[in-house]
Amino acid sequence: MTSRLPSPIYPVVDHPRWVERLGAAGARFIQLRLKNLDPEILRAQVIEAQEAAARHNVRLVLNDYWQLAIELGIDYIHIGQEDLDTADLDQIRAARIAFGISTHSHEELQRALSVSPDYVALGPIWETKLKQMIWGPQGVEKLREWRGIIGPDMPLVAIGGITLERAPACIAAGVDSVAAVSDFTGSSDPEGQVKRWLEACKI
Repeated sequence: MTSRLPSPIYPVVDHPRWVERLGAAGARFIQLRLKNLDPEILRAQVIEAQEAAARHNVRLVLNDYWQLAIELGIDYIHIGQEDLDTADLDQIRAARIAFGISTHSHEELQRALSVSPDYVALGPIWETKLKQMIWGPQGVEKLREWRGIIGPDMPLVAIGGITLERAPACIAAGVDSVAAVSDFTGSSDPEGQVKRWLEACKI
């Protein structure tokens, strides 16, 4: 298991066109999070994202759809706590696909660590309006706590309410990569934002 992730910045996007745009701008670790699509459209968009990722040397992460990720040979899968109930981790490992797991509490962290993921994510660090959360903001100090619990070798991702200005504090707290949605896809200059984030999050 590597102690580092492909990039200190981790855009989370909802359409393959963002993999093309942000990948061309220098993002090298991008999560594709698709929801409520017909199976044919879902598969087509994942393939489109995979092709864009290959063009730009991006390590693509697919959120949730682990069977499709195995079928298509996606680099990473991101698994939520509820998906741990149904995901076949043995199949995922046999396919040599890396996987990360969301955590929001000590109990969820221990559950995640018990299956030896390739990274764990903590969130939301700040309040986020993009996703209805039962968990309140975790704060940067919780990142330091998570780093102390998981040790130096397990990669750690911060997500939730993170902006360009807040990202360096997460890096300073010991995370390997900082994830964000709207600070990239909602920017008036997404390509420039990638470059600004890369500069701000230099490790």
